[in-house]
Amino acid sequence: MPDNLLLFIGLTTLVSLAPGPNVMYIMSQSALRGRRAGLMAGLGIQIANVVYFALTLLGLGVLIATSELLFLILKWTGAGYLALIGVMALIRSFRSHPVVDPAQPAPVIAIHRGAFFDGLVIGFGNPKTVFWFLTFLPQFISPNQSLLNQMVTLGLIGTAIDLAIQWMYTHVGGAMSRFLAKPEIRRWFERGVGLVFISLAVLVAFGMQQHA
Repeated sequence: MPDNLLLFIGLTTLVSLAPGPNVMYIMSQSALRGRRAGLMAGLGIQIANVVYFALTLLGLGVLIATSELLFLILKWTGAGYLALIGVMALIRSFRSHPVVDPAQPAPVIAIHRGAFFDGLVIGFGNPKTVFWFLTFLPQFISPNQSLLNQMVTLGLIGTAIDLAIQWMYTHVGGAMSRFLAKPEIRRWFERGVGLVFISLAVLVAFGMQQHA
């Protein structure tokens, strides 16, 4: 059993609750496309996190963390995609939307696979996840027990917590969909979402140093 497991659970929960690109994307997808799209977006993000975790276990996470070129490629890909999502939201806000039933979700894009793919790219575009695994997890590892078993245990618990928090944000975003049934409200919401994602792209691109 890893050391200080309860502390790990508490800290991981707080980190998952903190608003960031992942949370904003999941909530916006739930509000604009429906809860299923929010869940698909969260699933894409989690798959990217699991891949990064697996790479860390294999030792490749150290390569990502120490290779400036690879780190920059991942960082700028993620920032560029966040900016693209923001620009697309702004463009959609100037298009006319049909009036929909307020009791139903107000989808902008009906294809849920798009939300999954976007979530996957956003997840892979956040290479600081590797730093999280490399610097945070070892604080809860006991040197007297199996390293692999402890890392897997912490990874599974962390993923479960993150999924639960994402599920909560999905329902929060989904509850907003009824207010977006009115085209005027949806239009300004999309503009706000667009500006937020463009701002996040700038922060990711210029506010995230490799060894921060």
